[in-house]
Amino acid sequence: MKKVLFISSTGGHFSELLQLKPLFKKYDSYIITEKDKTNENIKSEYGDKCFFLPYGTRSKIFSYIFKYLFLCFKTVYLFIKIRPKYIVTTGTHTAVPMCYLGKIFGAKIIFIETYANSRSKTLSGKMIYPIANMFIVQWKSMLKLYPKAVYGGSIYQ
Repeated sequence: MKKVLFISSTGGHFSELLQLKPLFKKYDSYIITEKDKTNENIKSEYGDKCFFLPYGTRSKIFSYIFKYLFLCFKTVYLFIKIRPKYIVTTGTHTAVPMCYLGKIFGAKIIFIETYANSRSKTLSGKMIYPIANMFIVQWKSMLKLYPKAVYGGSIYQ
């Protein structure tokens, strides 16, 4: 069974990632997100296949720098622990280090650009686009910005 890591930051990106829930059962799946009050119960559903990274926001730049450094170190630890063959992400900054680490070690990277953007690139999209094995957009208009992308339609059913 293929090891697939599903990773995103919390909030709307995680809500989008959870739309892929039917895939979680088809593979040896692992989930990584940031820990906050909205997703505390996810661990009870997925147990030892669910991991949390520290929550950080760029609005508090000083503390964010230290949290992001810790996030990077924990990402290395989790990658070695899980060793995924595929990394699926809806973004943002939480997923970027994992995608680059995965790429270095031969994992296939699948990025789904957020539904919230129909006219501009996200920062994580810009960063992961060059290394993605598959880059999926949810709006046809985004194909102009990401010419090598695949139009997948809305992730929401």
